[in-house]
Amino acid sequence: MDLRLHAPDIASAKIALPTSKSITNRALLIAALCDGEPQVMHPALCDDTAVMIDALGRDGGVIDVGAAGTAMRFLTAYFATREGITVALDGTERMRHRPIGALVDALRRLGACIDYMGDEGYPPLRITGKTLRGGDVVMDGSVSSQFISAVMMILPTIGGGAITLTGDIVSAPYIHLTASVMRQMGAQVEITDYHINAGDGYAGDGCLVEADWSAAAPWYAIAALLPQSQLQLMGLVPDSIQGDSRLVELGRALGIESRFDSMGVALDTSHFIGCCCSSYVDMTATPDLALSWAVLLCLLERSFRMTGVRTLHLKESDRVEALRTELLKLGYVLKIESEDAVSWYGERVAVSEQPPVIDPHDDHRLAMAFAPAAVRFPGLVIRNAQVVSKSYPSYWRHLAQAGFSVSELAQ
Repeated sequence: MDLRLHAPDIASAKIALPTSKSITNRALLIAALCDGEPQVMHPALCDDTAVMIDALGRDGGVIDVGAAGTAMRFLTAYFATREGITVALDGTERMRHRPIGALVDALRRLGACIDYMGDEGYPPLRITGKTLRGGDVVMDGSVSSQFISAVMMILPTIGGGAITLTGDIVSAPYIHLTASVMRQMGAQVEITDYHINAGDGYAGDGCLVEADWSAAAPWYAIAALLPQSQLQLMGLVPDSIQGDSRLVELGRALGIESRFDSMGVALDTSHFIGCCCSSYVDMTATPDLALSWAVLLCLLERSFRMTGVRTLHLKESDRVEALRTELLKLGYVLKIESEDAVSWYGERVAVSEQPPVIDPHDDHRLAMAFAPAAVRFPGLVIRNAQVVSKSYPSYWRHLAQAGFSVSELAQ
C-alpha cells in the first residue's frame, strides 16, 4: 500500500495513542512465565504483540516471529525455560542478520540448551527447554538492552539471580522499563549502577499498560512544523516508566510545552522558537526517537549533531543508512560521521523527484518519521505504508483525523 500525503495548514485532533508494545510484550512474557496468573490490562494491539501472543501459546514446532526483534529475544529466553518443549525460532531474512549470540551465551551459562540452525551467532535457533539454574551472570551492556531484559525476566522463575553489566550501557531506560514491569507483577528488582538483582519469584500481580510515548514522536514533529496546531495526545502520563517520555524535554528545547491533564497531554506551541541555533542530541538512551527527531531538525533547517545511534544499524533496517538515503530524496545531505554519530549542518542538494517518494525499508519507524515531511513537501508518497502495523496500526487514520489528506495510490 502506497500513500500520498498532503498536510493541512493547522492540525487539530485528540489522538488516542496506542498502548506501549514495549510494556505489553514484557508483561505478556511474565504472565506466561507465571502460567497466565497475572493479568495484562489494555495490551497493545499490533503486529509485534500478535506475534508474542501466538508464540506464547505454542508448545513446540517452528515459530516464525517475522520482523519482531523484541519477540525473537524475549522468546529465546522464554522457551529456554520450558522444560520438555523444543521449538525452532526463526524470522525474516533481515532477522537472520541481526546478532543474538550475546543473549544465547548468557542463557547457556544459566544451563540453556540452544543451537544455531544456520550461521553462528544469528537466528534461526533450535531451543530445547529444560530446568535452568538461577545465579549470577555477566553481560555486555553495550550490545542490546533487550538481551539484558530477556534474562532479567526469567531469573525470578529459575531460582533468582543477578546480572553484572560491563561496557557502556545502551538504551538504559528500557532496562529500567523492564524492572518497572517486573515490579508491577510482583518481583523484587533492584538496580544499582552496573548491577541488577532480579529477585526470586513473581507475586502474580497484573500490569496496566500505558499509552506509547514512542508513538508520540511524529506528533511532536507535526506540532513543531505546524505551530498553530491543536493536538492532544490521549493516555500519556507525566510520570511514565517509558524512557521515550524524554519527548517532553526535547520538545521544550524547541519551545513546545507539554500540558498534562487527566486525559493526556496537549502540545502548546505558543512559544515555538523553530530554527534558532544548532543542536547536539545524544540518543543513546532513547534510540526509538532518533529518526523522528533527525527528520524534524532537517525540516526545521536546524543544524544538528546526533550521537548514540550505533544500535540503529541493527534494527528492522539499517536505520542510519536508510535515514541518510531517504533524507537525500528531500534534499538534505546527512553525514554519517561514525558508527555512532550523524550530523547535518545545512548542506542541501536539489530534490530529484517531485513530490518525493519515501521508501521506509520495511521499517515502521521510518514510515512514521517521514510522514510529517508532507508539511514541507506536498504530495509526499510513503511506499509500503502498511509497515506501521508493527507498532501503530491506526497511524494513517489518525493523520487523517488530524486534517492530513491520506490517499492510497493505484498499484
